[in-house]
Amino acid sequence: MRLPFATVAAVLLILSSSANAAPSAAERDALHVLNRVAYGPAPGDVARVAQMGVQRYIASQLAPQQIAYPAALAERLAALDIPNRSSGAALAQLTELRRDVRDGDEGAKQRRALAYKDMARETAEARLLRALYSPRQLEEVMVDFWFNHFNVFSGKGITRALVAGYERDAIRPNVFGSFRAMLGATARHPAMLFYLDNHLSKAGAVNENYARELMELHTLGVDGGYTQKDVTELARMLTGWTFAPAALARENQAFRFDAKRHDQQGKTWLGSVVAQKGEAEGEYALDVLARHPATARHIAYKLAQYFVQDEPPALLVERLARSFHDSDGDIRSVLRTLFASDEFMAPGSVGAKFKTPYRYVVSAARAGGGQMADMMPLLRSLNEQGMPLYGCATPDGYKNTEAAWLNPAALTRRIAFAGATGATLDAAALEDSIGVGIGAHTRAIVAGSPVRLRAAMLLGSPEFMQH
Repeated sequence: MRLPFATVAAVLLILSSSANAAPSAAERDALHVLNRVAYGPAPGDVARVAQMGVQRYIASQLAPQQIAYPAALAERLAALDIPNRSSGAALAQLTELRRDVRDGDEGAKQRRALAYKDMARETAEARLLRALYSPRQLEEVMVDFWFNHFNVFSGKGITRALVAGYERDAIRPNVFGSFRAMLGATARHPAMLFYLDNHLSKAGAVNENYARELMELHTLGVDGGYTQKDVTELARMLTGWTFAPAALARENQAFRFDAKRHDQQGKTWLGSVVAQKGEAEGEYALDVLARHPATARHIAYKLAQYFVQDEPPALLVERLARSFHDSDGDIRSVLRTLFASDEFMAPGSVGAKFKTPYRYVVSAARAGGGQMADMMPLLRSLNEQGMPLYGCATPDGYKNTEAAWLNPAALTRRIAFAGATGATLDAAALEDSIGVGIGAHTRAIVAGSPVRLRAAMLLGSPEFMQH
């Protein structure tokens, strides 16, 4: 369903003039925290968090192991095949399908196409189910943050079979833990080794793709003080870090170090002579990068940008970097510093972020309440809005800033989504979920619209597109 032109014009008119309502301070703070620490409020969440207090809510979200999954969510996740398979088992299926195609098996191409779709659908469905219904909302928010930070693209070759295991085994266990542990888990995972071609790198034919992104994106940052020679030397240190697809498919043997492929010659990296230690050279590099001051600043900036403002306050970034350094890269400690900061709760930070398509779609579904039996409409909406799950081809991942997502074409697609989704929702119930964040001007426009369009108007309002 697409909204009529007059409705589109009305929604766009709201963008130029809206006034904030005046909820209680507790409700205002609760909504702000739910919009940042969670994927927005589900019905009853604002009142619940306002009553318990935002700091108590944040503390509970930082200890997700103490929060049980609802039985319905656990059952739906358990029923999915691909997200519960080992990377080796998923790759074995893909390998068998490709072999059948090569052997000329009738129907093999169709079976392969269906299997590809199932792999993509089930992997994305597992992520969406957790984002929608998990009470461990901050955990899901951090999975989104760290997956984009250590992005792999499911559309590249065998990565489609590996991405579910990559998120499950390398990202999820580490989102609140040691940055060094997550850095090592991603470096050794076959999804990353394949996506950035390090599995091909060997002495005499060094591939620099992973080494470059390891410093530029994952650790030091583009202005981290390294040179092109440092990229080359790091790539040489990581030669031999690989995996064997056949061994992975047959025995689930993921990472392996191939000493025969390793560059044994001397290396000087970041101003220091590197001892010739084979696989340990790569571990040494990860140790140095994880504890480098530039890494602390880079991660601090990205977290502050993600949770506070597109251009985060410099003093906040400094404090987060100090927390990162002092805690030896303990992510939970850095988040505690961030959420306790004045900047996080400052009035200037409220509504200062523009929702990515992922956050917009998930927050709309959460605000509507109820259990969605079919995730495909949401997955199609993400595709239409330019943010398919696991679909960012470039290693820098999806951006989370207003400049990346606010443009006329994107607004038109959001309004189409608001119309289609709003047609299935009750406007009064929706306003009960998100009403404290909807301004008086928007309320007046919604109240003056036909009843059948009111839910769509709420979802298409500027207040709801921001968080």
